[in-house]
Amino acid sequence: MSVKELSNVSIENKELKRRDFLGLTALFMSIMGLFSFIYPLIKSLSPSAEVVAQSTVEVDLLEIKEGKTKVVKWQGKPVFIRRRTKEEIKEAQMINLNDLRDPQTDQQRTHAGKEEWLIILGICTHLGCVPVEVEGEKKGWFCPCHGSKYDISGRILSGPAPINLLVPDYYFSSNNTVVIGKKSGDFV
Repeated sequence: MSVKELSNVSIENKELKRRDFLGLTALFMSIMGLFSFIYPLIKSLSPSAEVVAQSTVEVDLLEIKEGKTKVVKWQGKPVFIRRRTKEEIKEAQMINLNDLRDPQTDQQRTHAGKEEWLIILGICTHLGCVPVEVEGEKKGWFCPCHGSKYDISGRILSGPAPINLLVPDYYFSSNNTVVIGKKSGDFV
């Protein structure tokens, strides 16, 4: 090989190295640009601190007397927490399921060993009104908007509501505290 040919090979290798460098730089810049676009997009999809804070609510049960209901706000919705009497529990358990539009036993709506506590969403399942508590011989809830009647377990007895008042996820973190918004096995 002559010197002229060697210098041409050397120039070609330099251009090849420069071309590789420019290609890798362009690839790196493209990846960085893509990352700078995707990261904020993914970050915006995760719940905000305010939403996470509202996802659960902890309620002290000591202040709720037997036969009384406390209303708490969870995710902007009312939740009825009723400390039922033994008579109310017995009444709820004696209802014939064949008479119910949405048959559920009282045990399906409460936690075993904590039957005195009924925790339900205070939103009528017809059109979303807030039912009012009915005192007297037949305790329960009544929707003033369209007349749906619910028993002391929150089950639909009459009216246009298609299903029972909903039971949110909840668990008892202690004998005197309930956490509404997740089950005890949900650790997020």
